[in-house]
Amino acid sequence: QVQLVESGGGMVQAGDSLRLSCAASGRPFSRYFMGWFRQAPGKEREIVATINWTGSSTYYADSVKGRFTISRDNAKDTVYLQMNSLKPEDTAVYYCATHLSGPMSVSSSYGYWGQGTQVTVSS
Repeated sequence: QVQLVESGGGMVQAGDSLRLSCAASGRPFSRYFMGWFRQAPGKEREIVATINWTGSSTYYADSVKGRFTISRDNAKDTVYLQMNSLKPEDTAVYYCATHLSGPMSVSSSYGYWGQGTQVTVSS
């Protein structure tokens, strides 16, 4: 079992920045690839970014590339999502998750999920 708790969401204006955190407990955090997903009202959950065990390899959805940065601190069992130049279309509930098997961009490949944190960006 892995427990994940996201934090750092909020209401901001377009162009602002937010830093999301996802704190893990339970099984050793460092053995998992991690992903950030988001889900807007009426839409399917979509991949935002992924990171490997050491943080040396990352992936970003085209919609956030160049604006968002995923990172991790295995000593603190925490993965982060730095979000800059936020846009109204970034409004969603953001989730972190541990990858178990399968394609990294598919939500069904992930086994443990946090409760989500709301990000709202106004224009």
